[in-house]
Amino acid sequence: MSKMMKGVCKTEPGYDKMTLIDLEVPEVTGDKVLIKVAYTGICGSDIHTFKGEYKNPTTPVVLGHEFSGKVVAVGEDVTTVKVGERVTSETTFSVCNECEYCQTKQYNLCPHRKGLGTQQNGSLANFVLAREESVHILPDNLSYEGAAMSEPLACCVHAMYQMSHLELQDKILITGPGPIGLFLLQIAKEIGAFVIMTGITKDAHRLQLAKEMGADIIVDTLQEDLAEIVDKATNGVGVDKAYDASGSPLAVNASLPLLKKTGQFIQVGLFATKLVEIDTESIIQREISYKGSRSQNPYDWPIAIHLLAKGAIDIDRMITRKFTLSNWRTAFEKVMEGHEIKVMIASNPDEFPLELAHDNTDKEAITN
Repeated sequence: MSKMMKGVCKTEPGYDKMTLIDLEVPEVTGDKVLIKVAYTGICGSDIHTFKGEYKNPTTPVVLGHEFSGKVVAVGEDVTTVKVGERVTSETTFSVCNECEYCQTKQYNLCPHRKGLGTQQNGSLANFVLAREESVHILPDNLSYEGAAMSEPLACCVHAMYQMSHLELQDKILITGPGPIGLFLLQIAKEIGAFVIMTGITKDAHRLQLAKEMGADIIVDTLQEDLAEIVDKATNGVGVDKAYDASGSPLAVNASLPLLKKTGQFIQVGLFATKLVEIDTESIIQREISYKGSRSQNPYDWPIAIHLLAKGAIDIDRMITRKFTLSNWRTAFEKVMEGHEIKVMIASNPDEFPLELAHDNTDKEAITN
């Protein structure tokens, strides 16, 4: 008889259309690895999916792609991963292995790629199936909670190391002080770059956290003149690079004229709609390179895990709420309220006990 588990499923396109369902624990064959999920972080793309704004998911599908856990079974072809090991996994579940992108392991660009939590059942469940090549064994000093942030951090490594080659002397602008913006900030400060972080008035607590995490300047763009502040900080030249983590066309268009000529703009955040108005005049007249940064690939993960393990990322302060799987809806609602940083869902709290993220986390975070 097949074993059963719970999973948070997007049942069909549209707003919400999500529910906790019973489904079979995946069968383990070939190069596949079965992971008992410890924690899953709620991603901005999960919220877009909840709202029906993200067209990538194939429904029905179990969401979740930022996770950690323990290996409980491996397929007959698996040679590098063992039962009992603490792991995380890349989101790539299957690719064609034939296109030019697969030949260089740029799996995020494979046209036939299937990803966990979008086209393949993800980690907002008791168990998740991953492929061996995507699995990473955790260092002993990296917690399950920290490891569950390796995927969004890898996306930021991709933006800063592969897409833009961030350097020590760079002065940069980061728009949007949510989890992705704060990850970008911490990577940049680990390198030693000068960082201006922007948000709006409702982001005051996040901007303050950014300041405490090393941001050189924080700006409430509804209360302060961002252009004047950037002009002063860069002696009128403009920032070398800008990273948008907001997915807001208003923020993007406010940033583009503030880049130095020949500067780089990296689009990390997802827009709510496919088509948006962009300040093309600034791009053309300033010869700006506007680059998209899509997800992550195998080259980003070792760096992300290294940054987490060495303490470059403030894991405790990034995690502000934790909920059990049965309370997934409350967790999503908390994220959408906009007051949290990173919200975690514990799939198997009996085996991986919930703990307070830090002293300022109230006990309502532990919701059974």
